[in-house]
Amino acid sequence: MARVYLDHTSTTPLRPVAFEAMLPYLREHIADPGRVYHEGRTTRVAIEDAREQIAAFVGARPREVVFTSGGTESVVTALRGGFARGLDARGLDARGLDARGLDARGLGHVVTTAVEHSSVLETARALTGAELTVVGVDRSGRFDAAEVIDAIRHDTAIVSVQTANHEVGTLQPVAEVAAACRSRGVLVHIDACASLGQVALAFADLGADLCSIASHTLGGPKGVGAILVRRGLRIPPLMLGGAQERGRRAGIENLPAIAGFGAAVGELAATVSPSDGRNRLELEAARARDRTDRLARGALAVAGVERYGPNDPTGRLPNLVCLGIAGVEAEPILLGLDQHGVAVHSGSSCSSEVLEPSPVLAAMGVDADRSLRVSVGWSSVDSDIDRFLEAFPDVVDRLRSLRT
Repeated sequence: MARVYLDHTSTTPLRPVAFEAMLPYLREHIADPGRVYHEGRTTRVAIEDAREQIAAFVGARPREVVFTSGGTESVVTALRGGFARGLDARGLDARGLDARGLDARGLGHVVTTAVEHSSVLETARALTGAELTVVGVDRSGRFDAAEVIDAIRHDTAIVSVQTANHEVGTLQPVAEVAAACRSRGVLVHIDACASLGQVALAFADLGADLCSIASHTLGGPKGVGAILVRRGLRIPPLMLGGAQERGRRAGIENLPAIAGFGAAVGELAATVSPSDGRNRLELEAARARDRTDRLARGALAVAGVERYGPNDPTGRLPNLVCLGIAGVEAEPILLGLDQHGVAVHSGSSCSSEVLEPSPVLAAMGVDADRSLRVSVGWSSVDSDIDRFLEAFPDVVDRLRSLRT
């Protein structure tokens, strides 16, 4: 029996259109895009075409799209570069001191929230000369925009918040935070990696200075992402040693992956329902919500199971369900489902090697040791949900019986 994959929030299969778009740049067109001869111009055109596709999809100008190796590099670049630029804009040095050497706190300041991805939190903690304020969240995993705004100080260099939580799917009030930061002249970074391809993103309307996105969770290839950098903003590059990406990210471009990324978002942006004008993104989101709602209803019928995150479906991503299971830890359930041919996720994102308690759930004040994250994607079918709902009650009952 074929296995069922229900961990699309971690990564999702490559869309056929992305695969086909990558092939010419793996086989024939292999020249350095920085060269002026014909072969180089050919590969340069491919990169710029993908840049235009991605810019249109995220509501940005093409020149605002800077290609990276993925979401993590985009986050680290935004925070390191944004922090340095924010200090400079406030006339502060690396210690947070002004030109007169006066600053009671003596630090540059960063504001973020307790449910950010580990790449955000770990980078923020590692910034040299930074004092960090981490704003808490409610039981649904949502931060209060007013609390984030109130945490801004005279020496705040950058604020970093997520559009949606990667573990429980909570949609966050980022536009309100971005507007407040803009009015105060404070840089704001938005992590949109979890939401890209699930809900619409409009960078121009959001009012953010920096935004991180990635390819691999929407059906594009792994190893490519982008940072959106507001027009007119210059931040120090993380990668040095070349003039690629207009001097903003050194290193030869991953052309096949960039082409695949562009093709994937191009498919999502295409209108596929002429009767009502919906594009593929909207249709896939509707299908995903139907499947996750059905999965949640079936799972919640098992005693001692609850859903983490917002109760209101409009307040969460459509493609994932985070379940808390009383009486048994998540790892045995994951392994039990794996024996039934069903792949899901437990623990927090990017920490599955150690299956540590989820810091997101801990910040929410719920059981951080007993959760499963089940997520669907573009390639999911209804029978995937059927298989999960057949296996899940038996696995939970068997494990509970072993404990007694």
